[in-house]
Order: sequence, then C-alpha cells, then structure tokens
Amino acid sequence: MSEQEDLDYRHSLGIRVSGFDVPRPVKTFEDCGFSSQIMSAIKKQAYEKPTTIQCQALPVVLSGRDVIGIAKTGSGKTAAFVLPMIVHIMDQPELRREEGPIGVICAPTRELAHQIYLEAKKFSKAYGLRVSAVYGGMGNHEQFRELKAGCEIVVATPGRLIDMLKMKALTMMRASYLVLDEAHRMFDLGFEPQVRSIVGQIRPDRQTLLFSATMPWKVEKLAREILSDPIGVIVGEAGMANEDITQVVSVIPSDADKLPWLLEKLLGMTDEGKAWALEIASTRRKQK
Repeated sequence: MSEQEDLDYRHSLGIRVSGFDVPRPVKTFEDCGFSSQIMSAIKKQAYEKPTTIQCQALPVVLSGRDVIGIAKTGSGKTAAFVLPMIVHIMDQPELRREEGPIGVICAPTRELAHQIYLEAKKFSKAYGLRVSAVYGGMGNHEQFRELKAGCEIVVATPGRLIDMLKMKALTMMRASYLVLDEAHRMFDLGFEPQVRSIVGQIRPDRQTLLFSATMPWKVEKLAREILSDPIGVIVGEAGMANEDITQVVSVIPSDADKLPWLLEKLLGMTDEGKAWALEIASTRRKQK
C-alpha cells in the first residue's frame, strides 16, 4: 500500500497509532509472512481474516517493537500476541533443562488465563512447544512439577506466578517476550506490586506487550517505565465493549434470591445454543 492507502485503511478500521516508524497494517494473515504450520493452525481455527486490532498489532509485534494496545473487550487481542510469540520463540536457541520459559503471559483472572492458555496450546501444537498454566484452582505441586519439567510458554495470574518463582519452580533467565493482558483489571484487582516484581525479574532486552481496554494513569505510568519506545495502537474509543456481545445486567435483591434466579436462567441459556458468560459481581461503593 502507498502511504495514503495506508492512512485510508487505518481510518476505515478506526485505528489510531502513535510512535515512530510504525509498520503498515495488514489485510490478511498471508501478509504477515507466517510459516505454513502457523497458517494451517489459523485455517483450522476458521479464522478468515484478522480482526481490527490484529491488522495493526500483528505487523508491529512481528517487527520486534514494544506495544501498547488499547481495544475493546472481545476484539481478538489474544491471537495478536500469541501468533508473534510463537514466531519469536522459534527464532531463539532451544531451551535447556530448567532454563525456561521464553514467553510469559500475565492475565488478571483465572478465567482469562485459562482462555489464553487454550488459545496458546492450539497454535503451539504444530511446533511441539510446551505451554504451562499457572493460576489458582490447580494444585501448587502439580504446577511445580510441570514447570520444573520445562516449558516455552507460561500463562499465569500474577499472584500464582510469584508463588512459583519463590518456590524456584522456574527462572526468568530466558524470558524475552512478556505480555500483560487486561492491564487495567490487574490494577483494579490490586496486582500492581506483583506485576512490578515479575517485570523486575525479566531481562531488560525483552519485548514487552501491554494490552488494556482503558488507560488509567497507573497503567500509563507503568507503560512508560517498563516499555521501550513503544508503538501505541488504539482501536475505537478506550473502554468500549464489543458491539457483537450482548450484555445484560441483573440486580438480585437478596442472597436468597440468587440460586432460584440462576436455576431459572440456566435452562434458557443452554436451550438457545449461544455462547454465554456469566459474571457474578458484588461491589460496595462508599457515598461521600
């Protein structure tokens, strides 16, 4: 594309970029120069074309630059950092015993970490790369043994990863690709000290990717401190939810009403044959 075509294409997608020497966006996965193994895995997952964030983030990450990606929830950010991570790992010397991992992905919740873990497993299978999941809900000893056996990729929540580092289940001596996903939620959940501790144990010549739906000042401050000359990629307005996802909020008046409400709704959810995500929240806000 010419420079004007490049600008027009970004404008049509609602993409804004910042930084110098920004790689041009792609229109197809073939434009990324992926290997035949990765392309086969992409086709197997029935990905027809890159999502908006992937169109710009993929060429930026593949160029080796640090990235601040701001995009609405459900926009396809996971593949935007998992696919280049596999390319990055395959360009590194093979791991020796107790050296790994090379790729480290941190997510704020067990549910999101598990989702990323499954996605990473799908694309890593073609190369025989080992992926370990490190988050609550699984036994410490089981995760300890798996990490000791070695892996190229670790997907973790910050607290559990710190626990494993303290237990010397793994070291960060070979980690050169770090992803902080949903960074705004990490700070909302109070993970800032753990995130800073993890970053401090990873070599400074790493490639760092920070993805978030919003950019509060704490996240912006962290980005300035841990990223090196990053390229900013903003899709739409920060904090927007995906328009393809219908969100329904129900306020249950009392604890006693919660279970009957859930049992009533579950049958309808399963009958409709759609994908559902149920999030139960309890927020207490002080009034001034």
